[in-house]
Amino acid sequence: MTLAPLLAAPLAIQLHAIAAVALIPLTIVQLGRRKSGTWHRRVGWAWVVLMTITAVSSFWIHGIRLFGPFSPIHILSVVTLVTLVHAIVARRTGNMRGHRLGMLGVAMGWAGAGLFTLLPGRIMGQVVFGG
Repeated sequence: MTLAPLLAAPLAIQLHAIAAVALIPLTIVQLGRRKSGTWHRRVGWAWVVLMTITAVSSFWIHGIRLFGPFSPIHILSVVTLVTLVHAIVARRTGNMRGHRLGMLGVAMGWAGAGLFTLLPGRIMGQVVFGG
């Protein structure tokens, strides 16, 4: 494991990676604890902020260019941001099922995208596996 590839990457990639990695323990906490109360709300808002940073910072990352400077992963970023808003609105209107499904959907998308960053040749793959 080496941080050299990440430290040599552009600032947008560093910010994106730091926010995404910080989501790991928060996601574990949110999924493992009771789903109500002050603790859940505070950790949840931190999670939303980090997920927003992760999604927004992706728009400055253009390693794969299929549609101008963008790639299919940018569609996931848009869906993530829209789903976060819908999940927050669902919670505020008492739609707990909508809130739960929205947040779980965002978390699953984030986890799936995170697995792709570990592929050979990708920066996080180099960080985790070396090379």
